Formats: sequence, structure tokens, C-alpha cells
Amino acid sequence: MVAGSAAAQQLTVDPFPTAIETTQGVVAVKFVEFATIPDVKGEAPRLMHFVDEPGTKRLFVSVMTGALYSLSYDGKVVTEYLDLTAPAWNVAVQASGAEQGVQSFAFHPQFNQRGTPGYGKFYTYTDSSNTAPKPDFVTPGPNRTQDTVLHEWTAKNPAAARYDGGAPREVFRAAQPFGNHNGGQIGFNPLAAARSAEFGLLYVGLGDGGSGGDPFNVSQNLSQAFGKILRIDPLGKTSANGQYGIPASNPFVKKGPDALGEIYASGVRNPQRFSWDAKTGQLFVADIGQNAVEEISPVTAGANLGWNTWEASFPYVKGQVDTTRQRDEAGLTWPIVEYDHRDPLFQRAAITGLIIYRRNEVRQLQNLMIFGDNPSGQIFYVDANKLPNGGQAAVRQVLFNDHGTHKTLLQLIGETNAKQKREPAGRADLRFGEGPRGQVFVLNKRDGVIRLFVPD
Repeated sequence: MVAGSAAAQQLTVDPFPTAIETTQGVVAVKFVEFATIPDVKGEAPRLMHFVDEPGTKRLFVSVMTGALYSLSYDGKVVTEYLDLTAPAWNVAVQASGAEQGVQSFAFHPQFNQRGTPGYGKFYTYTDSSNTAPKPDFVTPGPNRTQDTVLHEWTAKNPAAARYDGGAPREVFRAAQPFGNHNGGQIGFNPLAAARSAEFGLLYVGLGDGGSGGDPFNVSQNLSQAFGKILRIDPLGKTSANGQYGIPASNPFVKKGPDALGEIYASGVRNPQRFSWDAKTGQLFVADIGQNAVEEISPVTAGANLGWNTWEASFPYVKGQVDTTRQRDEAGLTWPIVEYDHRDPLFQRAAITGLIIYRRNEVRQLQNLMIFGDNPSGQIFYVDANKLPNGGQAAVRQVLFNDHGTHKTLLQLIGETNAKQKREPAGRADLRFGEGPRGQVFVLNKRDGVIRLFVPD
């Protein structure tokens, strides 16, 4: 009994007892309120994802309840581009839960190039209450709370103010056993050159199915799509359902029938956001942790990020991390950045991101990897040229410079809520967006305002 009690105490030790530094190395950046998205039935819109579409010189932002808005490059024109809840589309957006709804969207890099296979095409990644169709991916569990569906849309005129095409084509659907951390981001590599093998391949984050602890052990199972980052050719036909292609360069294509060819990397829990470094070409993912540690990790073809046998740098044992061991298993890809849930900055923690700022317009952000904490709205950075090797010692804060006063995002949201005659939000639900010149946009789900960091 004594030995067991000692082991239990070791499992609950704070992984990083030295708190994140809040007095040294703080970066404060000026900002503007770039645009405001309309309320949804009297509530602030749940802004989720933000994309630049350079061909039509517009920005786009999604609302989890089902709307996709276009924004002019100066933020002055905001137009509803597509309502995914319209009955004609038969998408059946399921947005009743806090984590459910329109998860992500992406424009094909040929969206505005007439005569190309990707002309007019974009993709949405949506939780759907329609569970009648046969799913392409299932977990071993008996539940099916909703499906997460990847759709392809084809606009007749990509430059039209509103979507002018027909009903979407279903690319694949995953049957979800629980209502939390189901989908993630989808996106094309913006650094891929035309005619390269990487061009036009869509990366898809698919969570471990939800609940807690990966109850069906799917993340380490290469016959399962869940708990993975997938890479597909949405214009191809070589998949089992014939609706997309499996790139021949994917790492598990030739590993036999027990490994899915769609898998690019494994061992993720909730791969909410990923991004490429324009300088190095490296892909990074912000993966939300379970009970103790949040992480950002590099992603390469065939990488195993460790979940659910590891939570970031620590073994995951019966719902907790074992801080007596670190990074002692061969063949895994370890985080470059971590922070723990017990840090005084957080009541709840869930990492989000992710932008590597390689521009020089906003000098304070130059060569920084910028990420944040979803619930608290805290924004952080590390040096992108000297990436750490895990832990939170290198993590520093980014604050908003509001006419000389330094504020957090949650403080700004509370001030806007007061003007809106609403109670101040208790959480931010932070997300980031990147503009055509690398600008850093800050979204949230609590006041509808998109903020933009600007030079001094």
C-alpha cells in the first residue's frame, strides 16, 4: 500500500513546477479591430477558422454554427459567402455542443485558375447530425453521436460575392463515438510549388474520437484513421470509396492491408491547428493534451507523436502522466514546446495556434513562433530560430498594446462585451489567422471581433 501510494503521488506531480515567466521577455504589440462578424441568433459568433484566398484577394472566416464569410483585404466589406445550414445542401451541421460544428475549411490552390482541375473548388470539414450514410471510418466503439464529414464544393465563378455552385460532393465521413475533440484543421501546404508532388494535397487532422484517454486505443493503431494527421489528394480516385486519392508518397502506402495509406502521421489526440514555417518548410501541429500537458510538435512523414501511451514528453498512465520518466522511448517525435495545466495562468488549458512569423513589418514578432491557449486567450511565443527542446522554460507572453496599456485578449473581449451590453466572457476560445502578407489575425468566439496586430 505504501509503494502504491508513492507511485500515485509521483503520477500527479506538476510536470513543469517553474511557472511561465510573465515579467521578462513580454512582447506588446499594437492592434486594430479589423472586422466584426454578425451575431448568430443574438449570440456572439463562434469564429473558428480563418483563411487567405489570394486568387480572389479575399479573406474568409468560418462560424461554427454554419456560416462562411468573406472579408475584403481592408476588412471594410464583410459578406456571408455560404450558409452551410441551408436545406439545399443537406449538410446537417451539428453545432449544439461546445466543440461541434464547422471545424475547418480550405481553398484548393487552383481555386481561381480557370482550366485547372481545382478551379472553383474548396473544402469544408463539418460535424453532421446526419448519420444515415455509411461511414468510411469507424472506431471500435458502439456509439455514433455524429459524423465528421469532408465536403468538396465547386463555385461556378470563384470571384462571386456569394457561392454560386451546386450541392457539395462528399469526400469522406468519419463516424464519431463521442461529441468532443472530433475534427481538427484541414489545409493545403502553401509552400508547395505547382507541379510538385506536394501540390494540391490536403492535410486533415482527425482526433482520437473523444471522451478521454483514447478509450479505443486508436491513435497508435495504423488501421484506424482516428488520432492521425491524414494526407489525401481530394481530386483523386484511388481511395476505398473512390472519392479521393491516396498519394503514392504517403509513408504507409506500402505497409500492407493493416496500415491505412491515408495516414501521414500518427499518435495525436486533438490536432486542432497546424502550420508550415516559410523559412524551413517544417510542418508543426498544436495538439491539445488530456489532463496535464499541451504540446507543439514537428510533423514529418510517418512520425509518431506518442499519444495515447505518451502525453507530450511523459508516459500516460491510467489517466495521468508519470513525471518520473521523460522521452525514453525510441522512434517517437517529441514536442518542441509544452506547457502544463497547473500553471497559474490557466484554470483550463488547451493549446491552439499556430503562426511562424517570418515578416519584418511587425518588428516585435519577427522570427517568432506564435501560439496561444484556447480557453484563457493567453498568447505566447518562442524563438523560431532557436526552438526549444520541450518544456515551457522558453515560453513568453504576447500582450496587446492598447494605447500604451498592455492587455490580454480576454480583457479586450470583456471591454467589447460591455459595449455590447453583455456579461464579460469568462473564456476567450482563441484562434489565429494569417493574412496575405503574413499578418497575424486574432479570432475568438465571444465578441465577434477579428483583431489584427499592426506595426508601431
